[in-house]
Amino acid sequence: MSALLKSITSPGPADAETFQLEMSGVMNELHCPYSSLTTGNVTSRLYSPSNCLQLLVFLSTELEAARILGLHSVPGSEPTDQQEEVLYELELIRKALELPEISSEVPVTPLIKQLEDKITALCTVVPMSPPLLKTELRPEQWTMLQELHWAMLREYECRMKMLITRFDVTVQSFHWSERAKVQGPSMDDVFWPIRKSLVAESFITVAHLLAAREDYSRVVHTCNAAFCQKTRSSIQKVLMTGNVPDRGGRPNEIEPPMPSWGERKEGGGGRQKWGKRNKKRKN
Repeated sequence: MSALLKSITSPGPADAETFQLEMSGVMNELHCPYSSLTTGNVTSRLYSPSNCLQLLVFLSTELEAARILGLHSVPGSEPTDQQEEVLYELELIRKALELPEISSEVPVTPLIKQLEDKITALCTVVPMSPPLLKTELRPEQWTMLQELHWAMLREYECRMKMLITRFDVTVQSFHWSERAKVQGPSMDDVFWPIRKSLVAESFITVAHLLAAREDYSRVVHTCNAAFCQKTRSSIQKVLMTGNVPDRGGRPNEIEPPMPSWGERKEGGGGRQKWGKRNKKRKN
């Protein structure tokens, strides 16, 4: 809940619509039971004082429940960020290898041996290219790699926030038209499922680097025939016929005479010529 509320921008006179859009997403994430906060036009739900009061009551009760749950949790039982990352990668490996669920009581050494045997057996059936990283890194190199990884994650998050903000601003501009006042709920039904899927955080870890193979580093042109067979879509087979407008853009087809440029004369001369023309007209 705290992460969701931190993602909301502070409301201001110019950001009222943005605040209501973000708050609507939070209400859906928290499964708010108040229909007045989850249905209807998103940009006008908080115009009513009763709706604002319901919003405060709902957030207060959610905060109270979170604090009660926090009091009953055992200190030190929550895994750290690094442990969560390792558990997440192990769960992905388990699903990929179709192994039974991993219990926390299983020792690490037998678990790694089980995974290694399963992977070795699969490699004999499905050939794999050599790993991209073949050098064993020293402890200080692992530290540098982790710092570089965090720097790239921050850069990615910054770029994603910029793109998401541009996306929000573009969608808000669609609501300015007269037609959008009628089609507003339909537009929100299409927009919000897409908007929820856009997150600024990256889920790329160092484990992805260790799992990369040599064939991942091969750069294939998008116009390559073998590559196009896998990426070709049905829309690329549509051929425009009839009176199709010509957009030009072919310099070799421009008919002469080509525009010529001369050296600029000192002193201009435009005003003098204009003055001479006026004198002739007066005469």
